[in-house]
Amino acid sequence: MTLHERPADAVADAPGRVNLLGEHTDYNDGFVLPVAIAQRTRVAMWRNGTDRFNLHAAELGQSVSFGFDAPPAEHFASYVFGCLALARAERADVPGLDIEVHSEVPIGVGLSSSAALEVATLRCLRTLLDLPFDDVQVAQLAQRAEIEYAGVRCGIMDQMASSLAGTDRALLIDTRSLERRDVPLPPGSTVLVLDSGVPRTLAGSGYNERRSECEAAARMLGVASLRDVQREGELAVLPPLLLRRARHVFTENARVLQAAGCTDPVAFGKLMNESHFSLRDDYSVSTPELDLLVRWLQAEPGVFGARLTGAGFGGACVALCRSGAERQVAQSVLEKYNGAGHQGKQLVP
Repeated sequence: MTLHERPADAVADAPGRVNLLGEHTDYNDGFVLPVAIAQRTRVAMWRNGTDRFNLHAAELGQSVSFGFDAPPAEHFASYVFGCLALARAERADVPGLDIEVHSEVPIGVGLSSSAALEVATLRCLRTLLDLPFDDVQVAQLAQRAEIEYAGVRCGIMDQMASSLAGTDRALLIDTRSLERRDVPLPPGSTVLVLDSGVPRTLAGSGYNERRSECEAAARMLGVASLRDVQREGELAVLPPLLLRRARHVFTENARVLQAAGCTDPVAFGKLMNESHFSLRDDYSVSTPELDLLVRWLQAEPGVFGARLTGAGFGGACVALCRSGAERQVAQSVLEKYNGAGHQGKQLVP
């Protein structure tokens, strides 16, 4: 289905992302190291001369109509509604629109399909209405849309990556100051992403619970956020569960900063392996399927390191591979993984 035969009044797109290191650190004011992926979400808009919005998501095969008077009941539409409402709150004169969404970004696997949708929607509005939002402001509004309208208390990493990252380099982001710089991938390496076949839904998972646990740990330690912990020994006063959560954040921040200055793919891969073990053991966001997929990736001679990526609870794994080995690695690992009764597939490249 296409809403219009005539050209759209505005069109924009934005990529998904894969996070190499820095999982669950963004909502703790920490450091992250994502890279954009080639798959993108495209949004087209037409003025319709009314005060209503008609939204069609091509890949979902769903259409919904709504106005500013009442949010849409459909969850996928809440991301778009949030972007429209926040643009209006910034004094943009948002007219009634027909909106069509096409997305290549896989949904529910940890590649930030929601951030790609939000950033593409805001970019499209920026073009349509000549809005003065720069790329950082777009990311900030997109994050607010996800928190305030989709109910996910996310950090800003996904939206910053979708708005600012490239596919040929990682982006080191200080999520407290939003300072950022490009980080080249280690020489002779490339990124591979495999889907475990286990879907996850952030809003219905333990994501918000993990965030609350981190906030409780920070309160007990008397710091504004876990970013402010200076030494791992400070965590000893915490009860066992909160100690494990805080230890992951502390060690993960250290891994990101170490990786940002790392030019050795072997050393970089070791940091990724350590990140997965921390996410599995201290943060408890892995699954048996993710652990199996990561273990087989790590055993491949063409892989420097591998870990789950995204919030966990299912979704995808990311591996740093020797350049040129990614196809063979994917084929070898998926043959074993799917032979064990799972439904994995290659997502990137």
